[in-house]
Amino acid sequence: MQFRQQALARLQSPEELDLPVRFARPQGWLVLSVTVIAMAAASVWAVTGSVTSTVGAPAVLTYGQGSYVLQSPVAGQITAVLVKEGERLPAGSPVLKVRTGEGDEVVRTLDAGRITALAVGTGQIVSTGTNVAAVEKVARARAPLYATVYVPAESAAGIPAHAPVDLTVQSVPSQEYGVLHGRVTSVDRSAQSAQQIAAFLGDSRLGEQFTREGRPVAVTVELKKASGTESGYEWSSADGPPFELTSMTLAEGSVRLAERRPVDWLLP
Repeated sequence: MQFRQQALARLQSPEELDLPVRFARPQGWLVLSVTVIAMAAASVWAVTGSVTSTVGAPAVLTYGQGSYVLQSPVAGQITAVLVKEGERLPAGSPVLKVRTGEGDEVVRTLDAGRITALAVGTGQIVSTGTNVAAVEKVARARAPLYATVYVPAESAAGIPAHAPVDLTVQSVPSQEYGVLHGRVTSVDRSAQSAQQIAAFLGDSRLGEQFTREGRPVAVTVELKKASGTESGYEWSSADGPPFELTSMTLAEGSVRLAERRPVDWLLP
């Protein structure tokens, strides 16, 4: 009954129309003003500003001309291995001697290059077409190194011409010597299969490794040269590592993508 009487009394009392209405405190107006200004600034930045992003991908240092797999043209037993891994040879150089039913045959290089891997040894029996060595093509003794970065296909279209690239070289401690600098010279138009990568690098394992998450696009990177470093290339540190770089060295590339307006991320 007590609550019912209170409710009736409230209904019978006139409305408090003569009391002043307080819309907002000064602190509230300040917060509202700051919010509106921040939203306006964010809108202007979203249209006129730019955002830079990068894509990371595995890379390999090469001489840029690719490799080839040398195969035995005959069947027989290898009696001598005439080269060592890392050795540079002109075209037509002897690599192996193979004893066949008709006498000894010599397996020779097809193009000038560097022996990156030997797949056979003395005494081994080979058949016609057996892979015996991987040879990286090298035009001259002091040919410059390039980096081939295998970028995911969905990111390749966003790479502009001459985009800067930072390379963390596997054999170089980055905390001590920094990263290697380069710039994009070309981007392939189509994604590559494991077989294509293996044919270019002369290593089937790398072909499988670089295609585990899909077929990537090969991006060729020219390394920036620097006369004051031991390696002959520019590093984020002053001097870089105290030794020369070699081809077929693995690295991790960070390629800078084209700048985009923040509003582009929201628009379809």
